[in-house]
Amino acid sequence: MKTSIEHIRDKISKKGLKVTPQRICILEAIYDLDNHPTADNITEYIRETHPNIATGTVYKVLETLVENNLIKKVKTDRDIMRYDGIIEAHHHLYCSECDLIEDYMDHELDELLKDYFKKKKFPGFKLEDIVVQIRGTFDKC
Repeated sequence: MKTSIEHIRDKISKKGLKVTPQRICILEAIYDLDNHPTADNITEYIRETHPNIATGTVYKVLETLVENNLIKKVKTDRDIMRYDGIIEAHHHLYCSECDLIEDYMDHELDELLKDYFKKKKFPGFKLEDIVVQIRGTFDKC
């Protein structure tokens, strides 16, 4: 999912954040990799063009991007933290064999789950978001 630098700058700026080269290249890496990369994947990718970027900087920027809802964290069964550049509502198909994560959008499922939680009326609980991770294996593994 190739995204222009101007678009990335705009996204960062709209969140009230300072537009820095580190934030730009890390967000660009997440969009370019388009595979729910780990922090290590992102660091490795960035170091091809920015060899001196510190690992700590990558982690710090990732946390800032998550806190400002520019990316989301996705945790795998193997407790590996991965990052998702798609912030719109969607779910994940997770391969328990190869750790691959594919995005899955299903508005019918979203409505079904929202209706279910509305009917159940869990006392003291306010539903904010529903994210489903469906585990299985892909044929290509």
